[in-house]
Amino acid sequence: MEKLRSLLNYTFQLSENIHISVKTILVLIIAFFITSVLLKVARRIINKQLEEEDKGKFKSIFSFLKYFIYLLVIIIALESSGIQVSVLLAGSAALLVGLGLGLQTLFQDIISGIFILLDKTLHVNDIIEIEGKVGRVFEIRLRTTRAVTVNGRVIIIPNHKFLTNSLYNWTQNGTSTVEAINIGVAYGSDVEKVKKVLIEVAQAHPKVLKTKKPDVLFMDFGDSALLFKLLFTINDSFSQLKIKSDLRYEIDKKFRVNNIEIPFPQRDVHLIQNKA
Repeated sequence: MEKLRSLLNYTFQLSENIHISVKTILVLIIAFFITSVLLKVARRIINKQLEEEDKGKFKSIFSFLKYFIYLLVIIIALESSGIQVSVLLAGSAALLVGLGLGLQTLFQDIISGIFILLDKTLHVNDIIEIEGKVGRVFEIRLRTTRAVTVNGRVIIIPNHKFLTNSLYNWTQNGTSTVEAINIGVAYGSDVEKVKKVLIEVAQAHPKVLKTKKPDVLFMDFGDSALLFKLLFTINDSFSQLKIKSDLRYEIDKKFRVNNIEIPFPQRDVHLIQNKA
């Protein structure tokens, strides 16, 4: 028994003011084990009460809270074992200040990630536009959000960007969105025929919703063209570039058949010759 007590009280001298005993190390190990078991139990209990959509969000938040709780356990265990944590912190104050400055953006991303997960600003499969880039969200992590663009490239967005920049969520109010194509036709064109052709082209496309009829707006009298806007509704905003391209091909084809001219800017140049 005396040998066991002597072993537990054996001390490792780390510095003049800092030392740690075998007993303290064992206390830390036991505290870590108990904390780990309690966290697993708490996670299972909470997971059972959450909806399927919120389980992934809770996993990200829980991973952050887990490390925070472990840090608290270490501090409490060391303090209860007679080690003054304040001495350790004071001795490494300069290091902590430098580390804090370096990790400032990291913690900003993490806090932003928690806000995103809790207030449901963003969901997986949402189509977003930020800083001129458009992508479909496929993963929301605690520090970053990942989205894939139309050309298959992955955008990794630090979460603090969603708090400091304007975010356009194309699918926040549902999957269907109203898209537009601008068209100019030559002066003298039959505007009613133009409207009819544009609506027919939009209605014929398989990805344009039939439940909401396309519309054509006469926007303005331009410098060299009558300006129209074709409005149509789709339920796959991520494919809007391809759909618009298909419609433009078909509009050009139908305009040629119906003798509707798409003009280009023209300028008359008058040359004045000086007569000697």
